[in-house]
Amino acid sequence: MLLCAVSQNLFAQKYVGGDISLLPTYEAAGATYYDHNGTVISAPLTFFKEQGMNTMRVRLFVDPSQETSDANVCQDLTWVKTLGKRIKDAGFKFMLDFHYSDTWADPSKQWTPKDWASLSNADLYTKIYDYTKDALTQLKATGAEPDFIQTGNEISYGMLWGTSTTASALLKRCDTSSTDNWDYFTTLLTNACKACRDVCPAAKIIIHTERVANTSVLTAFYTKMADYKIDYDIIGLSYYPYFHGNLAKLETAITDLEATFSKNIMIVEAGYPYAWAVPGTSYDYTETYPYSDAGQKAFTDDLITMLNKHSRVTGLFWWWMEYNAKGTSLQGWYNAPLFDSRTGQATSALSELKNFLSVTGITNLQVTPKTTDNAWYTLQGNRIMKPTQPGIYIHDGKKAVNR
Repeated sequence: MLLCAVSQNLFAQKYVGGDISLLPTYEAAGATYYDHNGTVISAPLTFFKEQGMNTMRVRLFVDPSQETSDANVCQDLTWVKTLGKRIKDAGFKFMLDFHYSDTWADPSKQWTPKDWASLSNADLYTKIYDYTKDALTQLKATGAEPDFIQTGNEISYGMLWGTSTTASALLKRCDTSSTDNWDYFTTLLTNACKACRDVCPAAKIIIHTERVANTSVLTAFYTKMADYKIDYDIIGLSYYPYFHGNLAKLETAITDLEATFSKNIMIVEAGYPYAWAVPGTSYDYTETYPYSDAGQKAFTDDLITMLNKHSRVTGLFWWWMEYNAKGTSLQGWYNAPLFDSRTGQATSALSELKNFLSVTGITNLQVTPKTTDNAWYTLQGNRIMKPTQPGIYIHDGKKAVNR
């Protein structure tokens, strides 16, 4: 049976971009950005849009002034309102990443903000709702209403564990092998998600984890989300091959999630080095993808090709893509952004990201001029009289599916 109308997810809207939470820091420090040809980039957001990106991500800490050892932890609400408005004004979708902490929140640490540390569980349930609601209300009033909202960052083992200086700091940690703390954690999530629905009803809510190397834990986590009836829209994943393993690991995780849950999936954090290993690297992928501009590009190409096989994968975001110390005295180093800090030049992978927006994995497909001979064409451009095999075809200038 030939259908010109296809399933909603086959041609679902897709989103691609990166986390640019520190862009104002690099701009203020005088970082010099260059395109692939060595021409100065005067407006990074304009350049990103020219490269086909359509969405940008920014993190939000509760009170980053409490973190005195890491200058990269600086994104308070004022910061995010300003950068978020720039993103929206530039025509991008905006993804907001709540950390619900004064510092980095990830699987190994989900520390409660200092000002919330003495609150009871009941008070924390109220606080997370009120804080989320207030932050979103202020963003909305500023013209920086998020289109996507992460209610927590890499919350594979829960959040708001307590303060890192207390002996009981890990007592509120969750694990899918235990029933401990799930009522606490999911009540927090329920209230955070309710605030999102109340203030930004059009925004899509993302629940973000990073256990792609262990699919049993990953599926158990999202089964808990279903069991506790958490109101969310998108499964968000982190994937760093130097921590999580090869692309086959990620594909196995995606395949299992697609088979088990009726949710779209986004890779909200990804990255691969253009030079040197990332500190803490536990998986060496350099035999396949050397740490070089060409290696980073090859990894990106293969990642996108794989993701585009999965109709439920609708987002791909490169983490800390804007890192660029060229021309600055900034301290610290990150080896997997999309700019080379030795030259300030965009890496080749940056312009490959737009290929994720190709529904079929085939890019630059054109059907011009519109045919009038009633013929059909394969996606490879071969002319046929009538489809005889299942697949996607072009007829009368439009995509059609033969089932």
